[in-house]
Parts: sequence; structure tokens; C-alpha cells
Amino acid sequence: MEKVKAKKHLGQHFLKDESIAKDIADTLNLKGYQDVLEIGPGMGVLTKYLLDKPINTYVIEIDTESVAYLDENYPKLHGKIISKDFLKYNINEVFDGKQFAIIGNFPYNISTQIVFRALELRNQIPEFAGMFQKEVAERICEKKGTKAYGILSVLAQAFYDAEYLFTVSEHVFDPPPKVKSGVLRLRRKENFTLPCSEKLFFTVVKTGFQQRRKTLRNSLKTLNLSDNLREDSIFDLRPEQLSVEDFIELTKKIEADGV
Repeated sequence: MEKVKAKKHLGQHFLKDESIAKDIADTLNLKGYQDVLEIGPGMGVLTKYLLDKPINTYVIEIDTESVAYLDENYPKLHGKIISKDFLKYNINEVFDGKQFAIIGNFPYNISTQIVFRALELRNQIPEFAGMFQKEVAERICEKKGTKAYGILSVLAQAFYDAEYLFTVSEHVFDPPPKVKSGVLRLRRKENFTLPCSEKLFFTVVKTGFQQRRKTLRNSLKTLNLSDNLREDSIFDLRPEQLSVEDFIELTKKIEADGV
């Protein structure tokens, strides 16, 4: 296996296995958009395979050394390197409302924040793929009834079809992390509109899981539900027992209750 120069910054572990980088790039189906944004490209091990595809590749990277390296070694990226923090940057300064996919070997320390930010931009992001710490990737794709199932699972799967694709050994990184990684793909549900208040839905999911061992009757006390609604059998359940569809129905009931 060919190895590429790699360095660590911002808590990121750089992939040095070219075949895995290619596999990650190949997870995108390239349908419904013409642009892709790679988050945290580092030295470009994944970028080189994206640049071979019939799509406009942009990268966003906060580390100035990496930006300089990419600019020098990847001429196709000229004018497409965004030297900003994805979590804080108004990405529409580049995409101006257009559809674009997100991909990356995401830094473990901000990976969940990247997902939440992508959910905010979901109307522009038909596809999201990349590598996370294995337990985070599993959590995003998890179904109801397990300890791993939680806020991230429900909110991501409300708007996207989530698929855990494959596991990556810690030994293909420089330096090796202490955990394995997992690659996933999210594809936005077609013609889907949340049939309830989005704000209330997010509140119900987050509030419910904040005390996940309690029944919803107890964990949702702060929402000031009516006594009549609280008698509904759904409130006998714990949040991990509810599917995404159940959470939507619960939110509709709470909305009708006047919360």
C-alpha cells in the first residue's frame, strides 16, 4: 500500500492507506448535485480521488500549513480552497444556495458538531459521507432499542437514510488513534417534509434523551404537558424505545396539546 505524507493537527489522525481513501471517495453517488465539499482534507489523501470524479471539488481547511500544501500540490483546487472553520463559516458565500455533498475524514473532536451543522444545511445537502470514530458512526446509524441510539440517531435519520458502510482499522492512520473508525453515508429522503414543528421536534428529542433512563412522562415534564396528554401510553416508554416515526408522532401530539 502506498503511503502519503501525513501530519497531525487539531486532533486529527491522517489516513495513510490509499485504498481506503479511494473507497471513501467512491461512497458518493454524485446524483442531484454538481459540487462536493470535503471538510478537513489535511494533505489531500482523499482529495486526490475526489478530483478524479466528474464533479466540482471544494475543500475547507482551517490549518494554514495544510492549505499551503494543498494549494501547491493540487492545481485543480486553485480557487476552491476555503481557509475557514466549517462550523462558523457561511458556506453560501461559496455555494449561494446550490446543492452540494459533504465528505471527509472528520476530526474526531468535532465530528458530531459537523453533523449537526450539516442538518441545519440539509435543504442543500442531498448526500453526506465520511469517516468518524466507529462508535459515533454506529450511533448515527443505530436503530431504536439500544444504548447507542440517541439524539444524533433520531435527528439524522429523520431527514436522511443512514447506512453504516465499513469499519477502518486504527493502524492505517498516522498517528494511530486508540479506537477504530467507521465510514457511513447519509442520503437525504426525497420529497420529505417534517409533518410537525421542527423546533419542537428537536426539543422533544433532545429533552427526552437528556434523561434517557426515565420514561417520557418524567423526562418531558419541563414541557408542561396537559394531564390528559400525559396519560397517553406513549409516555410509559423510554426515549430509546421510540423510532424516528414515533418521535414525529409524539411531537404532533404535543403540538396539538398546545405546547
